[in-house]
Amino acid sequence: MYVGKKVTRVDAYDKVTGRTKYTDDLCDRGAYVAQILHATIPNGRVVSMDVSAAEAIPGVVKVFTCFDLKEKHYFPTAGHPWSTDESHQDVADRLVLTERVRFYGDDIAAVVAEDEVAAAQALRAIKVEYEEYPFVLDVQEAMKDGAPQLHEDYPNNILKHTSIRKGNYEEAIKEPGLIKVEGWYDTPTVQHCHIENFICTAEMTGDRIKIISSTQIPHIVRRVVGQALGVPWGKIQVIKPYIGGGFGNKQDVLYEPLCAWLCTQLGGHLIKIDIPREDTFVSNRVRHAIRSHIISWVRPDGTYAARKLEAFSDQGAYASHGHSIAAKGMGCFPQLYPCDNVEADSYTVFTNKSVAGAMRGYGIPQAMWAVECHTEDVCAKLGLDPIEFRRKNLMPVGFTDPFSKNELYSDTFNQCMDKGMKEMDYLRKYKEYQNQTGDVRRGVGMAVFWYNTAVWPISLETSSCRMVLNQDGSLQVQLGETEIGQGADTAYTQMTADIVGVPLDAVHVVSCQDTDVTPFGTGAYASRQTYTAGFSIRQTGSLLKERILNYAHQLTRMPPYNLDIIDGKIVRITDGRVLMTLGELATEALYSLTDSQHITAESTSQIKSNAYSFGCTFAEVEVDIPLCKVKLVDIVNVHDAGTIINPALAEAQVHGGMSMGIGYGLSEKLMFDPKTGRALNNNLLDYKLSTFMDHPRLRAYFVENPEPTSAFGTKALGEPPACSVAPAIRNAIYHATGVAVDEAPVNPHILFRRFREEGLI
Repeated sequence: MYVGKKVTRVDAYDKVTGRTKYTDDLCDRGAYVAQILHATIPNGRVVSMDVSAAEAIPGVVKVFTCFDLKEKHYFPTAGHPWSTDESHQDVADRLVLTERVRFYGDDIAAVVAEDEVAAAQALRAIKVEYEEYPFVLDVQEAMKDGAPQLHEDYPNNILKHTSIRKGNYEEAIKEPGLIKVEGWYDTPTVQHCHIENFICTAEMTGDRIKIISSTQIPHIVRRVVGQALGVPWGKIQVIKPYIGGGFGNKQDVLYEPLCAWLCTQLGGHLIKIDIPREDTFVSNRVRHAIRSHIISWVRPDGTYAARKLEAFSDQGAYASHGHSIAAKGMGCFPQLYPCDNVEADSYTVFTNKSVAGAMRGYGIPQAMWAVECHTEDVCAKLGLDPIEFRRKNLMPVGFTDPFSKNELYSDTFNQCMDKGMKEMDYLRKYKEYQNQTGDVRRGVGMAVFWYNTAVWPISLETSSCRMVLNQDGSLQVQLGETEIGQGADTAYTQMTADIVGVPLDAVHVVSCQDTDVTPFGTGAYASRQTYTAGFSIRQTGSLLKERILNYAHQLTRMPPYNLDIIDGKIVRITDGRVLMTLGELATEALYSLTDSQHITAESTSQIKSNAYSFGCTFAEVEVDIPLCKVKLVDIVNVHDAGTIINPALAEAQVHGGMSMGIGYGLSEKLMFDPKTGRALNNNLLDYKLSTFMDHPRLRAYFVENPEPTSAFGTKALGEPPACSVAPAIRNAIYHATGVAVDEAPVNPHILFRRFREEGLI
């Protein structure tokens, strides 16, 4: 059995030797280069554009402006599964180029040239005249009457408002003796900062458009490009090679529609769009900044009587993934700490800022910051032990969500907290660090998290798999679920080997999806990969195995039910005798003069289940109060992700998520000029990305409770590691200093202000 073992990544050798081919490696040198002209106002309209000087520059092929777009097909960009039900379709509010500017960085023109130098010179030569409008950057200001309106169909700039009502909040707060705890909690705008910037190419063969793109969602890109250009989707071919990270940014259809449109305007010539880092920060996607207001009414015994949440999500200028992020965050509020009386409201609001989309955690890092900072505030106000308070109030075993039907089958939270406390030596440090004085102090803190696997029942959840038996007994395996650097192909290889009964090196997963030949799948997002693909792999592998054994029956005269495939051999299970190798069977099947068969299997599994993933983070910090500086001394993440398919890959996933969480908690913030709306630090020098110099040794541990709804007992692990790190660090700072900081990141600027307010400096 290979599931559960630390096997080497199937792509390891090619990646470390540099043989792996990425989008740019596959682009012919004769490609035209396209660069995008971005608006330099935050709100308004393009009145005119003079491109004469730009087109006169040697090497410039053509300049296309927003006024050249004769047929306007509005399209959505979110990488969500499409539905024939219009209520489950994303907002179509984008054009490949726009004259109506809604943020500083909007796409208003594109230069196509023979090389990057000519294209860059041409961008600088274009003269633009704007009609400028007032703009708004604050999410709650944007909701007020009289605020600048970004989209006509959304009064007060509210893209969507949803609510949860449970029990009777107003009556519950009348209970005598309740203690009110209230707070506002802010999370910042941040960017994904994957190594490979977004890049795509487009060219035509006949009347079909071939796109090669660094994307997480090739089949969704195909559909959206068809919608954007107004052409049948079957005329679009999308190829996804290896990609250098995505983290949700590439779960949006970014510039594939523009690249394809430019290609059609220039006779099908090969076009390449390669986005520079500065544009990635501004004109791709960012994480939603969410401001949350929480009120809890707590009994003296440390139980909740009533709770209230208001969340305001900054969507930026266009809908993209829209309200789903805020809604998912709100969904955890009545579940993580169940309470009989809850009111929760979430608002997603347009502002004149960079567009917010999917990012690792999908609303849960923002929600956990608010909920777990608030939980610590409750404990501090009531003088309660943070661990014991959580044990008393967290979701109990047997809790079932009536909407998703998810159930907590195991005592996950206590198991995770017990393991984290032991590894951190938490109880000793918590007692030792109480009531410190002096300029340098230490503290420990913790936070838990809640996460849903995949997207059912909100959206379609489906996975298709194809397996082909080769002449030598090896297998080709294709899936629509994409490898984006997380090791998915290796997990698929392990699962396939176990189901069919072949050695690991006999499974060849086709990593690079091609929508012309790859079975349909919606891509990489929602930590769905191993969970959803597991269903189709098990189903398809079982079908293939059945067909192989049926053919073996013809060759051996043994009934199929007396046969099995073990380590690539046909074995009679009654006595363990090896009858033939799978390679011998495959060769006979293909080349037999009496019964030639190409043994394959393909199937689709629609997944109508979901699963909870849970865990926690423990952090230890050292705070230099006069310098307002935090040093992260130690950090531990503990996860229940069900059965771990590959412990090495799982640990790597957790380390990566912890790193993102450290930056989210301590340093990262994309800032905007309130006078111009321009991003101020859209580069890797001024944007303070966490590096290994900011990390202690990252420690990951697992509690394995197999998930009964899952094909292999597994569930989400890709996004959960990023969810509870930031509030755990914040709570450790609170423990060290007695100062609660409710705005992330907890950088020296914010600490200086809070320390002054609390009289520490």
